[in-house]
Amino acid sequence: MKDYPTSKLRNIGLVSHGGAGKTSLVEAMLFKAGLTTRQGKVDDGNTISDYLPEEIKRKVSINSSLTPCIWQDHKINILDTPGFSDFVGEVKGTLRAADCGLVTLCAVAGVEVQTEVVWDFLDELSLPRMIFVNKMDRENANFYKAFDMLKESFAVNIVPLQLPIGAAEEFKGIVDLLQNKAYYFKNGASEIADIPADMAEQVNNFKEGLIEAIAECDDELLMLYLEGEDLTQEQLITGLRSGIEENKITPVFCGSATNNMGIDLLLDNIINFVPAPQVAEEKGSDLSALVFKTMADPYVGRLNFFKVLSGKLSSDSVIYNVNKQIEEKVGQVFTMLGKTQQPLNYLAAGDIGAVAKLQQTGTGDTIGVKGKEETLPAINYPIPTYSVAVFPKSKGDEDKLGTAIARILEEDPTLSYEKNTETKEAILTGMGDMHLDIVAERLQRKFAVEVTTSTPKVPYRETIKTSIKVEGKHKKQSGGHGQYGHVWLQLEPYGEGDFAFNETIFGGAVPKQYIPGVEKGLREALQEGILAGYPCTNLKATLVDGSFHPVDSSEMAFKIAASLAFRKGMEKANPVLLEPIMEVEVVVPESFMGDIIGDLNSKRGRILGMEPKGKLQVIKAHVPLAELGKYAIDLKSITQGRGTFSMNFVQYEEVPHKIAESIINEVQAKTS
Repeated sequence: MKDYPTSKLRNIGLVSHGGAGKTSLVEAMLFKAGLTTRQGKVDDGNTISDYLPEEIKRKVSINSSLTPCIWQDHKINILDTPGFSDFVGEVKGTLRAADCGLVTLCAVAGVEVQTEVVWDFLDELSLPRMIFVNKMDRENANFYKAFDMLKESFAVNIVPLQLPIGAAEEFKGIVDLLQNKAYYFKNGASEIADIPADMAEQVNNFKEGLIEAIAECDDELLMLYLEGEDLTQEQLITGLRSGIEENKITPVFCGSATNNMGIDLLLDNIINFVPAPQVAEEKGSDLSALVFKTMADPYVGRLNFFKVLSGKLSSDSVIYNVNKQIEEKVGQVFTMLGKTQQPLNYLAAGDIGAVAKLQQTGTGDTIGVKGKEETLPAINYPIPTYSVAVFPKSKGDEDKLGTAIARILEEDPTLSYEKNTETKEAILTGMGDMHLDIVAERLQRKFAVEVTTSTPKVPYRETIKTSIKVEGKHKKQSGGHGQYGHVWLQLEPYGEGDFAFNETIFGGAVPKQYIPGVEKGLREALQEGILAGYPCTNLKATLVDGSFHPVDSSEMAFKIAASLAFRKGMEKANPVLLEPIMEVEVVVPESFMGDIIGDLNSKRGRILGMEPKGKLQVIKAHVPLAELGKYAIDLKSITQGRGTFSMNFVQYEEVPHKIAESIINEVQAKTS
């Protein structure tokens, strides 16, 4: 593929709710531009951008993909992103490389949950956007209903540049309001014709609205408009172009991707109205680039995707990673057409491409010049909230699992993995159940590690509620030296930490050299309580008395005596089960507040308060961790995907008696 200067580049991020037809739109664009000889279909599993086995199996996009499309001697870097909420991390990372969002809408469903979510992502980055109302040839397609939903949902100047001629099976063309022309679709091409007479009044009304919207983007144009002057075609085009770039106006187009209707007109409008990348183009500008995505290619290993912000990234060069303060050797620079690499001499400022086999460079890293250590703003990924415990099916695969997970974590910043030392489980946390199901599939496909998953165990603890003085004696006589250790302990509840040890021995009842053995015995005994075998906490133990034998006593004997005393004391000091309590912060639209509060109450939660956060409401509550295992799924269900939450450990609290009884019985049944 030839190299393109910055002025000939367009970078668009395709975003939408799942099922709106982004991947089909990419196929239509590539086919129309002659980059493919056939238009693939999602249902047939043969599209350019959805090529991973997991995507073909589920018929949904999981990874974002880069597909360059050449049109009118311009290079359009199309960034196709997933539409399902489990993969919003892919969307957020990829949009950092886009200069404009192309929001795809289904003409039947209109604005959906993820439409609102991705719109907010575009707002966060202050990205211009255009809207394509897709599936105009579907049964029940309604452009005007979809347009009304857009106007109601988003507080921005949204205006149609195109109106459909017909709908559903009668959809046959569009009217271009700016050019005042009609286009009819025949065999994937658009033919110019007169505007239908029965649409004349409607076209005039929308054209007047478009002119007014463009005028409002520019003070000079607005003055001319208010003075009654007719704005020229050139003024309207220039005003619209700058209005889109400044995010003051959002144009709406329409068509059908699967039947390639209106796609050539959409490509024309992308060239005409999507802004070229904003970069430093002076000769000799230093290289500055952002790594916005990393993936493990089955053929060439790790791939890093770059957006060049200044200078140029050349093949066979050396780059400097500002974050890691290292130099790395670049081999071949290339762009991607789905999974196919297309070599380039270099990536110009504003262009997007990939490099293989960099050793340490990862997602979010800034590539720059040694000595100029300024990093680009980090990519703001969502925090993963849905956890499962992961076990290799084959015990011999434990080390292999850790290595494989580490490789997958390099690709996906919305995953985390840790070993829980209390429950002895490996915990994988992601954005939802589909996300983690796909990780499990990739572990098997890429690394031959088959895993099973389960809901993570809750790290319960045990403690006592009353104080008690208790004796522990270890006495054993066999041939030679015997063993003798004897202690009296005062055990009591302790609210200032996990465990405290003290001694008030008087007169050498327990010699000083044996006291460390007493503490060691207690600390080891703490690891397994007497109710259900959970670690003990919030305890203070004081060694108050004891006795020793001048020959048979040893540190080990006192360690065993202390352990015996501890277990006896735990049984008699009103032992109880404790559970971890989390501070949960739920962010939802106001309309869902009642449902969320009711659900948290049903989970034994205590509501702490509520406060507004822009258009949303924040609910804070203390909730037992045991009730939150599936909360990511519950919240998605209650709010139709509009809610988010985070949680942090606060404290341990006593488990209600009936629930504690059930937990203890379950543990005892498993161990008996």
